[in-house]
Amino acid sequence: MKNIIQAEWQELIANDSQAVILDVRTPGEYAEGIQANAQMIDFLDQPSFMASIKELDTSKNYYIYCRSGNRSGQACQILDNMGVQSTYNLTGGMMAWTGETVAP
Repeated sequence: MKNIIQAEWQELIANDSQAVILDVRTPGEYAEGIQANAQMIDFLDQPSFMASIKELDTSKNYYIYCRSGNRSGQACQILDNMGVQSTYNLTGGMMAWTGETVAP
């Protein structure tokens, strides 16, 4: 896992053909707006979260965010333990995000 700030996050995603963006917030938080192309996997719904991540392609690069960076950091660690090669945690999460958001 690598903790990265917004500028690095945006630069890496723009140049990464293997990027997958995961939003691990709750459905209510997700409904407030997401980053473009983000997939929601609610970290707080552990049974569903664990089932969903088992379906992920471990060869992809996962860019994971939440509200503050805490849940996404934990999600990165879980994916790392599953053998995912590259995980990136957005430092400060959506609370620190100043970029564009879209409706889910």
